[in-house]
Parts: sequence; C-alpha cells; structure tokens
Amino acid sequence: MRFRWPDREWWRQLPSDLARLWRRSLQLRTVAITLLLTGVAILVTGVYMALSISNDLYQSRLDQALRDSSRATTAAQSTLNASDISSGDSGKNLLNSTLQAVQASTSSRLIAAYRVPGQDTSVLAPPDRGSPALNPVISQQLRTAVENGGTKQFYQSVALPAGTDSTDPGIVVGTQLTLPMYGHYELYIGYNLRDSENTLLFVQNTLLLAGLALIVLIGAITWLIVRFVVEPIRVAARTSERLAAGDLAVRIPEKGEDVFASLARSFNGMADSMQSQINQLATLSQLQQRFVSDVSHELRTPLTTIRLAGDVIYDQRGSFPPATSRTAELLHTQIERFDRLLSDLLEISRYDAGSVALDPEPTNLVRLGEEVVDELRTLAEQNGSELRLEAPGGYFDVGMDPRRIRRVVRNLIGNAIEHGEGAPVVVTVDSNETAVALTVRDYGIGMSQQDVNHVFDRFWRADPSRKRTLGGTGLGLAISLEDATLHSGWLQVWSMPGEGSCFRLTLPRFTGKGIIASPLPLPPLDAGTKPGRREPAAADAGPAGDAEVDDTPAYDTAVDDAPLPGSEARA
Repeated sequence: MRFRWPDREWWRQLPSDLARLWRRSLQLRTVAITLLLTGVAILVTGVYMALSISNDLYQSRLDQALRDSSRATTAAQSTLNASDISSGDSGKNLLNSTLQAVQASTSSRLIAAYRVPGQDTSVLAPPDRGSPALNPVISQQLRTAVENGGTKQFYQSVALPAGTDSTDPGIVVGTQLTLPMYGHYELYIGYNLRDSENTLLFVQNTLLLAGLALIVLIGAITWLIVRFVVEPIRVAARTSERLAAGDLAVRIPEKGEDVFASLARSFNGMADSMQSQINQLATLSQLQQRFVSDVSHELRTPLTTIRLAGDVIYDQRGSFPPATSRTAELLHTQIERFDRLLSDLLEISRYDAGSVALDPEPTNLVRLGEEVVDELRTLAEQNGSELRLEAPGGYFDVGMDPRRIRRVVRNLIGNAIEHGEGAPVVVTVDSNETAVALTVRDYGIGMSQQDVNHVFDRFWRADPSRKRTLGGTGLGLAISLEDATLHSGWLQVWSMPGEGSCFRLTLPRFTGKGIIASPLPLPPLDAGTKPGRREPAAADAGPAGDAEVDDTPAYDTAVDDAPLPGSEARA
C-alpha cells in the first residue's frame, strides 16, 4: 500500500467543510455553544477568584508585616527608654544594640536605620546602618513620609533583589525611633513575599487546571446528553426517509412514556394511516387495471365477429344503395378504430401493471424513419403537406425495440401531418457521442402553454372539435412517452401558437449508459420563423441547465437536455 500525501489545497476546503459540518450537526452546534458559554463563565469566575485571593493574600501579609514591625519597634523603643546612656563609646554602640533587639523581635532580616536629617550635628551620633537589599528600594517618598510622620507607620510595596536579573515581591515598613541624647532615626524593616507569591501561583494554576477539567467534563456530559436527545430525532429522520422511499412497514420503536415516546406513537399512527390508504389506493388501481385488461380481452371476441361481418358487408358495398354503401364504409372505419383502441388499452394496461418487457435488437434509426416516412407519404400528400427526411447523422445501429420505436415515430409524424395545416413536415435524425435523436417539426397551428402541459395525458385533445385524419385513440402520445421511458430515453416537445410544434425523441446510443446531451436542439433553430423560412430565431440550448431561449414571447416549454414538467420522460 503506497502512502499518499494529502492534497496541498486541503486547507482551502477546510473552512467550507467545517461550515457544512456546523450546519448539519445539531450535536456539534449544541456542544460548541455550551462549551463557549461555559468557558466564558469559568473565565470570568476564575479571574474574579484569582483577583480576590490575590488581594486577600496581600492584605493579610501586609497586616502581618505592620503588626510585626509595630511590635519590634515598640520593644526597641522601650529598651531605649529604659537604658542609661552616657557620651562615649557606649552611645556609639547604642544603635547596634537597638537594631539587634529589633532583629530579635521580628521575623525579617532586612533592617536599615538612618538618622533623620536636620538635627544637631554637634553631637557625635551613631552612623547610619544600611542594608544592601533595602538601600536601592527605599524611595524618597517613603523617607519623606517617615521623616515627617513621627511615630506613625508607613509602608510601600517594592521589588526586592533576589539574584541576577530577578526580584521578589516585598513590603518595606518605616517608622521613627528616638535614641536618647542622639535624636531621631528612621527605622525600615523589609518583608519578602516570595512565599505568598508561590501560594498565589499555586492557587491560580489550580484554578486554571480545575477550569479546564470542568470545561472538558461539561463538554463530555453535554455530548452524552445531546446524543441521548438527538438519537431519537435521528431515528425518526431515518424512519421518515425509509418511509418516503416506499418501505411502508418501517416504524419508530416506542420506549418509555416521555415526549419522544409520544412522538413515536404519533408518527407510527400516521404511518399506519398512510399505509392503509396507500394499500387501498393500490388495490383500487389494481382493480382498475384488471378491469381495463379484462374488458379489453372480453371485447376481443365479439369485436372479431363484428369485424368479420363488417368486412363482408364492406366488400359488398358496391351492390348497395348509396346510403347503405356509405353506412358500410363508416362501419368499417369505426370497427378499425375500435380495434386500435382496444390494442392501445391493452398496451397501456401492460404499462400500468409493469409487465412490459423490451425486445431490443440493433436498429438503424435513419432507416426506420425512412420506412415510416414512405409509409405516411401518401397521407401527407392527401393533406397537402410535404414530408421529407433530413439525416446529418445517426447512420449506425442502436439497441432498441424496433416495433415500439416505429410506433412512436409513426405517431409523431401522423400527428404532425394532422395538425400541419398543409405546411411541410420535416423529420430530422442526428447523433452524438452518447445519444441518437429524431425530431418531427411541423409548421401548423401549434399549441399554447396549457395544451403543452397536457399533451402526453391520456385521452386528451387540444381541440376536440377538430377532425381526426388518422382516427387516433387519444392514447398515442401517452404510449409513446412510456415507450421512450422504457428505452431510458427522452420525449420532449416545443410548441408555439401559429409557429407549429417540434417533438424530439432521444435514445441512448449505448445500452445502460445515460444521455448527456441530445444531438438535436430544442427549441429548433427555425423557431419563431414563418413556415418555409430557415432563418434561426432562437439559439440552440447548451448543456443541461444552461439553456438559451429566444426572448420573443412564446409558449416555449422545452429547453435542450433539461426536463420539462409534463412534457418529457426520463428513465
């Protein structure tokens, strides 16, 4: 098995694939929206909790630092007040002793002391005691506040040096100490908050992990819940599709007593009612088909007897009086029409029963068209119409049932002669890579849009008052449509009042393969012209769905290779 690299353009299709998945999946939309809203809620809650914990933790450490500094300062000041100080070395060591006492009374080792500026300089006071960690972080604002604040405490948040290019959060608390004989000193104690920061980071990380875990857990729970909710809907959708496809016995399982169980019971009740009605209609249809078939068969025997008697009378019409002779001719004509009607009824009943089978054999459509044209040429001359055949292509054999296709062609040409009003009737045969087609074009009275929509209906006539030249039964075009469909072909019509009509029969060139496009245009190239002219008034339509139709107002109901409601058949 060879490894195939993914398509380089897959990323361009990714947005459309995701959008299509978003539109189709109710479960995905529900889970995504739930996770989004949950994430926003957890984010807001987490930020609020983190800020609250941070403020509370800082305030707690600040209060602790202030209490610790106050306790150490009070203890040191009490020690200083009780000491017996005299000038000399003992006074110089007083500050060191005081700072040691402060260090012993507090938890911090960051201590610094500076003599308050502006005091008497004639007294040799102890020198300042700074701290390498505190000296750079004590701001001038804090020193000014301590210098002028007396015994009050002042604090400031600072960043204590912790190493190379690193700092720790801290607090510096400042107040004043009074050394007897030496005046006032600024005392600063620093508190490192590194441990509090670590605690805060731990709490924040815990909140973050808990939030992520909560989002995942909520997503999983939502997915399961939505799946339980959506699954009955999917079952109902699949059941509906199977029911629409003809599986009338399928039902939704009824479980429980919830709303889905109520939906299942209602759906199943509807399906039962539909199945019952469809079965009734199917039974009535079968009875109707059987009735037509039985009546047609039963009429065959008396019709045969009547026809034999009518033929005898018709053969002897020359010896009858004129009125009786004319009656014999009318009787003979109507018996023949009655015989064709019975044949058509039997044929249409076979189609209704689904018992029609093709008997295909290689047939040349051009040769078949020539035979039908020669057969009907005398009838065309009697009606004053010129009947001609044009065949640019199609000179090859195609698998078809020649009896049925001959019947279709004869019916189309006969209708064109009957409604051609003495104008020419042109039969055209052509072919392409996938199909062979035959069109019958007349320049007669044409049909309106309403007529075209019913032209393939059974027993329908555009003008019932018109005389039938061929004595049609009203089933010819309906049977022709069935014959074309049986061959996986198309039968389409275009017509315009006053401009004539054009019927197009398209058959697949190869059995089992579909028709991509018809080789002959519909509307025809001379659509919109007067009889006898050949100037094209409408362009040929392109592939299916890209038809170009003449802008002239007309009842143009067919476009090339596009299905026409009520006017074409497809397998």
